[in-house]
This record gives sequence, structure tokens and C-alpha cells, in this order.
Amino acid sequence: MGSISDMPVMQEAIDILKGFDIETEVDIVSAHRTPEKLFDFSKNAHTRGISVIIAGAGGAAHLPGMVASMSPLPVIGVPVKSSNSIDGWDSVLSILQMPGGVPVATVALNGAKNAGILAAQIIASHDKYVLDKIVFYKESLKEAVNKASNELKK
Repeated sequence: MGSISDMPVMQEAIDILKGFDIETEVDIVSAHRTPEKLFDFSKNAHTRGISVIIAGAGGAAHLPGMVASMSPLPVIGVPVKSSNSIDGWDSVLSILQMPGGVPVATVALNGAKNAGILAAQIIASHDKYVLDKIVFYKESLKEAVNKASNELKK
């Protein structure tokens, strides 16, 4: 994440990934305040066994795109509505409107939970243990809706 103030939003991704027994690495890497750290992280993440990067950022939200420009890994951007944000739209558009050749999968504003699920699904494409957990999770979502529907009809 670009700032510690992003942590309440990004915690949802961490919680989801831990729920799927996926090891996580959490750090603050600012595109504007720590560019050297950003370059090192982005260029070397794949050599350290990282499979997917979730990058959350508010305001100008350059972090996900800059990471994607230097890493061969899939990058999921989480636009964060921050104190210096224009209702979050600046963050959404900064992450969403990437140039051709530098993709960033973008979730909803403050949508770190979905970022965690998407990252798990990417990992599940080559890890049966995680795939089984995703299948169970999706089934539990369906069961929760069916239960609510049945309760509503009583």
C-alpha cells in the first residue's frame, strides 16, 4: 500500500488471503516518497516467490501502475478513497486507465476484499488446494443468499 492510512481498507484483502491459507507479505511502498523501494520491490517480487501483487493507493494512485510497469506478475489495483481524494474518483481513474501493455486489474473503490478473492483465484489456477477453498467459498456465498431468501419467505 502507498500509505499506512490505506491499511483499514487493505486489511480486507489480507483477511481473505489468510482465510484461504495464502501467505501474505504486507508493506508500505510509496510511488512518490520511496521510489527506490518501489523499483526494488517491483523488479524483484517474482524472484522472491510472490505470485500476485495487490497494490492499494489513494489520491493520484500511481502505485499499482508503476508496479505493473516493472513487474512480470499480475497486479491488482485497489483504489482507496483517501483524505486527499476527490471522492475516490482520482484513484479509480488513475488505476483503471492504464496504457496498452501495462495492465492492472482494478477492483471497486475500497474493494480490497475482491482484490484478495481475485488474487486467490489467480493462484488457484495452478494450486488445487487454493482452488478447493475458492469452490467452498463460492458455495458458501450461494448458501448464504439461499438462506436469506428462505428466511424472507417465512
